Amino acid sequence: MKKIKLIILALVFVLQYPVSGGERKVHKYTNHLINEKSPYLQQHAHNPVDWYPWGEAAFAKAKKENKPIFLSIGYATCHWCHVMERESFENEQVAKLMNKSFVNIKVDREERPDIDSIYMKVCSMLTGSGGWPLTIIMTPDQKAFFAATYIPRESRFGRIGMLELIPSIDKAWKTKRQDIESSANKITRALQQNTIIPPAGPIAVGQLPKTAFNELKATFDNENGSFGGAPKFPNPSKMNFLLRYWRRSGDKAALQMLEFTLQKIRNGGIYDQIGFGVHRYATDSEWLVPHFEKMLYNQAMLAGTYVEAYQATRRNTYMETAKEIYTYVLRDMTSPVGGFYTAEDADSEGEEGKFYIWSKAELTKILNKKEFAVLEKVYNIESSGNYKDEATKAKTGQNILHLEKPLYTIADELNMSYPDLKFILEQIRQKLFKLRKTRIHPLKDTKILVDWNGLMISSLANAAKVFESDEYLKASKNAADFVLSTMTDSKGRLFHRWKDGHAAFDGKLDDYAFMIQGLVALYEASFEVKYLQAALKYNDILLKHFYDKKHGGFFMTPDYGEKLLIRPKEIYGGATPSGNSAMIINLLKLSRLTGKAEYEQLADAIVMNYGKILLQSPAEFSGTMSALLFAEGPAYEIVISGKAEAAETKEIIKAINQLYLPEKVVVLRPPQDNAAIIKIAPYTKAQKMINDLPTVYICRNTACEKPLAGIKELKTHDLFKAK
Repeated sequence: MKKIKLIILALVFVLQYPVSGGERKVHKYTNHLINEKSPYLQQHAHNPVDWYPWGEAAFAKAKKENKPIFLSIGYATCHWCHVMERESFENEQVAKLMNKSFVNIKVDREERPDIDSIYMKVCSMLTGSGGWPLTIIMTPDQKAFFAATYIPRESRFGRIGMLELIPSIDKAWKTKRQDIESSANKITRALQQNTIIPPAGPIAVGQLPKTAFNELKATFDNENGSFGGAPKFPNPSKMNFLLRYWRRSGDKAALQMLEFTLQKIRNGGIYDQIGFGVHRYATDSEWLVPHFEKMLYNQAMLAGTYVEAYQATRRNTYMETAKEIYTYVLRDMTSPVGGFYTAEDADSEGEEGKFYIWSKAELTKILNKKEFAVLEKVYNIESSGNYKDEATKAKTGQNILHLEKPLYTIADELNMSYPDLKFILEQIRQKLFKLRKTRIHPLKDTKILVDWNGLMISSLANAAKVFESDEYLKASKNAADFVLSTMTDSKGRLFHRWKDGHAAFDGKLDDYAFMIQGLVALYEASFEVKYLQAALKYNDILLKHFYDKKHGGFFMTPDYGEKLLIRPKEIYGGATPSGNSAMIINLLKLSRLTGKAEYEQLADAIVMNYGKILLQSPAEFSGTMSALLFAEGPAYEIVISGKAEAAETKEIIKAINQLYLPEKVVVLRPPQDNAAIIKIAPYTKAQKMINDLPTVYICRNTACEKPLAGIKELKTHDLFKAK
């Protein structure tokens, strides 16, 4: 890292800071992004910047013209990406400088997570942080020598602006070329070295979950929930781990932390109180002011956490919240072709959050006096507003609807019954929702991503089991069927993105890992063997084309994919779990489902490979910690031998689905000895119905128990005894 700091200092010395200005002009240009499918790239297709998509044409031009590459990475619903576009990429003066000095490349991080992963590592190495828009300046052979996130047009508050940066880089490229290339080579070597993780060898992992819990407890925000201060992210992976840790250890503090956080999120401004769904994160520590974009993965993972919280506690508020999130997804984020859209923007009419906020004057016009009095009390409406201007911090007169007290407390204060308050709030919500629909909506990113669809397939499938919902099961199956039929190539390999009838980009580790997760969940919700067969097929592709046979673990990209600066390999999960942590649980589940011990051995090898990293801060690897709890057990393999259409079989399935038992797998074994599931799970061949009753075979940590014939016998098992 000392070398990297010296490189940064050398570059700062090289760069100069002349000051000038520029005016924003109306779009009147077309560049090389015009034929791209990505909504993000299309947003920039009429910039005066001569953007190219990532590809050989851009790199060949850079080599031919001997220019560095200006790489800008973002996504369609990114607020600061919009700001940088309005300030700089739509500005003719900035564009003229960029076109003269660089070959300019735009990348949608959601289409190319592999490129984003590589250069986000560079940004983190050089600046100590990261984010989007991600700005990289690199040599024609893709070696970075400058990294930043958002850059203003003019310099301010110590941050260099585009009008000053570009001439400085141009001058350095022409006069200090050898220094730049030396720096770029050193940065690339450091990047490559950081990617290679030597196996740790055998390590004691048994205490890691407890250590992770203690770390989470130490950073828990007792005032507002979640961990640390602003900004606040929902962190479903951490909450899922808390729930599993509570179940395993009996430590009530873990459950209290989870429930407190779930309640704060549901009541906060981060939650869309009118249209449902959750925004990406809160900019403050109180969950009041969100960045207003809505991402599919947030809905999938957080709804899944509420489903599990309901399953574990039977608190109706968690079921209601999960159902509200699914209402939003099925209403606004579901494509007619079956898959789920990617995201909705934070901005509309050029302003962040404008679609979601309300003035007191507007609300008094929409609602009658009684309704407004209730709304004002429940959702904390202020005449001056509670939403502040991001730059000046002055109140704007606009309000973000949020709760500061539980509804039953507010009902007492209003001298109303809880059901009456719920009823009038729903009437108010419908009025406001109807009016809000007439506003100009934020942009919707309608591309379909396999990895995020896998998360939603899993979430809906699990909800279908717990809530006995045919609607959720149908939506989950529609999305899975779309991916299986439309987003695969002739060899059965996944594509990553689909848009407007066009599937593109090799599937990445996360695509396979989250689809396997979703397909296993969908099999257990429907017991249609084709979904388990597909999960095993994708698992085989991962093992053949992604697995690192030298060091263990899975690469992000396949061996048949595009050759980039490095071949990324991740264990750390950010907004979503890492593909490697997801695969640890997938391999454990597939091992239990099929009886193949080699899958469990591979899961163990991944943990051992990343052991040193896990030991450094277990709480930051919550998905892996949940996998360790699964591996530690007790884990359950449950085989239901019976006719799927029989009433008693359905009753047994329902009883098992209601259990909060995250370390279980469930197989349905039909009466036919030639059933397809027997080929996948040969151990089920001997597990037949007893006395013509549907029979349940339960194995706990590879030790099998006495078969239970019929629902009455099943209910005698200790899994169904009150705890």
